[in-house]
Amino acid sequence: MEKMKFYTEEEIMDKHIGKKGTLARDKFEEDLQSFLIGEAIKKARQSKNLTQEELGNLIGVQRAQISRIESGKNLTLSTLARIFKAMGISAKLEIDNLGKVALW
Repeated sequence: MEKMKFYTEEEIMDKHIGKKGTLARDKFEEDLQSFLIGEAIKKARQSKNLTQEELGNLIGVQRAQISRIESGKNLTLSTLARIFKAMGISAKLEIDNLGKVALW
């Protein structure tokens, strides 16, 4: 029986997207983080039984903008703050030795 080689996620990413620190890899990871944040916003909105249009009305944007945000596009810290405030979600970051820092 032939011995199978197993690859780590890192090895696969390096081969198919690029090594860490390269432009392609940095862009991929940035897009992935935006997508994941967008998905979290979508799940939070749905858990509050809000439509995209209703959330848009709460923060003063069109439904189409909420759709783009949930797909990871047009995502800024300012918009995140408005969305989280509108849905009553607190945002805290843990920054190394500073401890937890509230964004609002």
